[in-house]
Amino acid sequence: MISLTQYSGMQTPTFIGFQNYIAAFADPMVHTSVGNTVYYMLLAVPIGLIVALLLAMAMNRNVREVAIYRTLLYLPSLIPMFAMSFIFIVFVNPQFGIVNQFLGLFGMPDTNLLGEPRYAKIVMIVMAQLGAGNAALIYLAGLRNIPETLYEAARIDGAGKFRQFFSITVPLLTPTILFNLITGVSGAMMVFTEAFIMTNGGPDNSTLFYMLYLYRNAFSYGQLGFASALAVLLFLFGMVLAGLIYWLSRRFVNYDVSAG
Repeated sequence: MISLTQYSGMQTPTFIGFQNYIAAFADPMVHTSVGNTVYYMLLAVPIGLIVALLLAMAMNRNVREVAIYRTLLYLPSLIPMFAMSFIFIVFVNPQFGIVNQFLGLFGMPDTNLLGEPRYAKIVMIVMAQLGAGNAALIYLAGLRNIPETLYEAARIDGAGKFRQFFSITVPLLTPTILFNLITGVSGAMMVFTEAFIMTNGGPDNSTLFYMLYLYRNAFSYGQLGFASALAVLLFLFGMVLAGLIYWLSRRFVNYDVSAG
């Protein structure tokens, strides 16, 4: 197992036991990358779930042009992440970017958003929401699977839109929410491309995500053994987190349509 060796990729691996794992827990850069990744996950995933649900509800409208709306709302998610990263570099350019021009309308000075540690991750979290179209399609399938008779019965009982949403839509969408939560957490744990292209982990390591640090150790520093140990730790953390989410899901996921 490569994670138990000192291996550069060019020489014969040397067995060193668990020293790579011990070094990983002691490495302050690992702590920084874990903190950045968890921060990204705790913001990007919940926001993404809400944005995707709003898009799905817009796609589910019973209007003649609904096919056009669905196409337009889903289109941004088709753009590859590396291409979207270059687009956002232009958008947030401090001199001619459209974001700074918009903020200037409110009297805010031009800011290098990717050059400020407090803003760089926020830019990437916002950019991640452009990929919400995939989750929105899954939400849409869940919405289409909810019997209309439940809404009709609720309207007869005098329930308004908000009551229908929280008493029918959300409970019966919980299996879909669980699926999108699992895939969203998995994607957030492996965030890499945007940080690599837009900031390369900067400024001040504020966007040094776990996968980016793993990549550096494997391909920049030639420490394949250490990088393999980081990959194993990521896998174990992902398994534990998925198990925790599934365990907690027993409290709120409703698989019985008739119980809605």
